[in-house]
This record gives sequence, structure tokens and C-alpha cells, in this order.
Amino acid sequence: MKKLIGLIAVLVIGLLMNANVAAGFSAWTVVILLIGFVLLIKGADFFVDGSSSVARQFKIPGLVIGMTIVAMGTSLPELSVSVTSSLAHHNQLAVSNVVGSNIFNLMVVLGCSALFSVLYVQKSVIKIDLPFSILAAAILAVMALVLGKVNRVCGIIFLVLFAYFIWSMVHRTMVSRKTPAEEAEEAEEDEEIKILPLWQSLIYIIGGVVAIKFGGDFVVNSSVTVAKTIGVSETLIGLTIVACGTSLPELATSIVAAHKNELDMAVGNAVGSNIFNILAILGIAAVITPVTVAVENIIDIFVLIVFSAIVWLLCFRDKKLTKSKGIVMIVMYAVYLVYICVR
Repeated sequence: MKKLIGLIAVLVIGLLMNANVAAGFSAWTVVILLIGFVLLIKGADFFVDGSSSVARQFKIPGLVIGMTIVAMGTSLPELSVSVTSSLAHHNQLAVSNVVGSNIFNLMVVLGCSALFSVLYVQKSVIKIDLPFSILAAAILAVMALVLGKVNRVCGIIFLVLFAYFIWSMVHRTMVSRKTPAEEAEEAEEDEEIKILPLWQSLIYIIGGVVAIKFGGDFVVNSSVTVAKTIGVSETLIGLTIVACGTSLPELATSIVAAHKNELDMAVGNAVGSNIFNILAILGIAAVITPVTVAVENIIDIFVLIVFSAIVWLLCFRDKKLTKSKGIVMIVMYAVYLVYICVR
């Protein structure tokens, strides 16, 4: 009950503060920035607790929850940006938004999560899910090189592939049902995880998503206000703060999941979000209005493919991401940031 009251308090703060985000830079802006981080962290906390409880109640693997419910929930900012821009026929930024977020998810979200706890990566992620995300990025690269855009037919192809991916996840879950002995052993390991009533779990999940959404908005908008005030160029703001801002939900959720030892959910969130971003978000955006791909975006797509292959290689041998590997991934992203700022 205390956590439920806390969630209500978090959401009320978000609603009260939302109208003040657009105000000019002042001490109030810094306060809103800090509140944004609180909303992100607490929202992710509730979201992970609710999702974990649902997973345990219905005996759904944490990886599946991470790659579906959690991945889709944390990708709401990317979906909102891409669909809104498509409806307004200004969707040139859709590819930048998706590709930039995917690179951030891969290198920073997984990298930072590995700093908090060693991430053990399941065989299915190495053999199926990561290669599938690389395939999705490769198909996007071919479309960009050949057509220079993602048209409606391409969008439908993406949506069909996404439907197949969801079906394959469900199929794998059904096939790999645990024996009663394995379920009993897992139940003993999960005793520390509190199983919440279903209604409370749903409130945690929905409320957590809303708090994460508000928190992301506060952090991005306040950071932009501060950056403009101290003289940082809008180009640099767009390439850093705004691009990374839409991935703050994934970052907060994966770090909290790793801290709570929900390692499959942390990995599934990042990988699942990347697949969802390309196949579902770009698919929906392209069906609404064909999405133009800029030359710079083609380079970024190939960077995404290379980074994905590197992460796959890091996981392939010992099936885990350690703190040292996480540091390497974060440094590689920092180098990429320097590149996009000077190109």
C-alpha cells in the first residue's frame, strides 16, 4: 500500500509540474530537471515491480516480458515522436529518432546496466534475438540505399516481420515450458520477489509508464532550456539531449531491472526495444507517410549494424556482459557522439 500511495504521489507531481516545463531557465528549471529524474527512477521502479509480478503470476519468462510489454512501454516516446511527425508530414526525423535511440539502447543502456550487475545473456538472445535485430537494421539499410526512403510497402513488410517476431516469441515460450521440478526450483529462487494482486500490478505498470513519460519530458525539456541558456548550439542539443532523451525510459528501466536482479528483463528491454523501434515504429510511420532517409542516416544505420555485431561478439563466447565490457561499450558510444558532433 505504501508503494501504491508513492506511485499516486509521483503521478500527481508529474501532472502539477507538466505546465511549468516550458518556462524560461531559472532555479525552477533545475528543480523540474531533478523532479524529472525522480519520476524516471521511481516510474521505472514501479514498472519493473509490476511487470515482474505479472511474469511470475502467469509463469512468463522475464526475457519475454522484457522484450514485449517492457520494450513497448519504454518505446512510447519514440512511437509518439515518429507517428506525430508522420501525421504532420514532417517525418524526416523518424529514422534519426529510431536509429539514434537504438544505438543508445545498445551501447549505453546495456553498458550502464552491466556496470550494476553482470548481465547473463540467454542462448536465445544470442542465437535469435540479437541476429534478428541486426537483420532488421540490415533490411533498413538496403531500403535506404536502394529507395532512399521507407515507403508504404516497406512499412507493411516491417509490420509483418514484427508480427512474426512476436509470434516466434510466443511459440518459443510455449515450447520451452519448464517441468514441474524446474518450476518448483524457480519458485524457491523467486521467493524474494513479492507477487502483487493483478489489479495492483496493472496499476504499477500503467502508472510507471506515465511517470516515465513525464520524467523523460521534464529531463529533455529542462536540459534543452539550460543548454540554450549557456550557449550550446541547437544542433548539438538535437544530436545529444533530444536523441538520448527518448531512450531515458529504456535506460532507467534496464538499470532498475539489473539492480533488482531481473537480468533477463534488462537485456530483453534493450534488445526488444531496438526490434520494436525499427519494425513497428518505422513500419507504422511509413504506412502513414513514406519516410525519407537522409545520407547521414545511412551512415548511422551502418554504425548501428556494426555496434550490434560487436555486442553480439562480446556475448557470444561467455554469454554475459561484464562491467569491463560495459565500460568498453560506453566508451565506443562516446566516440560515436564526438563523431556526430563534428561531422
